[in-house]
Amino acid sequence: MATPMIGLIGPAGIIVPNAMRLVDFIHGEVARRLAFEKAAILAGAVPTRPIVLTALAAMIGMFFIVDDPIFSGLAIALIFGLFVATILTLWIIPLLYFILARPVEKARGTTSG
Repeated sequence: MATPMIGLIGPAGIIVPNAMRLVDFIHGEVARRLAFEKAAILAGAVPTRPIVLTALAAMIGMFFIVDDPIFSGLAIALIFGLFVATILTLWIIPLLYFILARPVEKARGTTSG
């Protein structure tokens, strides 16, 4: 029972740095004078290959221990956890960052008085 619980925590070691890379990518593109909206869209597209390859390498490595009676729960939890977390990283993280961190446009045409 303990190994599947470890398998639930394990994907965080891969997914958290990937999410930080996406946010850093957005900041870098904005620093290069790209619009925040376009930078958030590109963050879901440009770093896709390294993120997917990292997750696939870890998932393929786990397939070798699926038959083990002790560590099969760990392997299954890691495989499916990495699959779901990769999808969340590529789609949900840029979307949430866009919604929560977008710069507020200044009101146009208002006069203070």
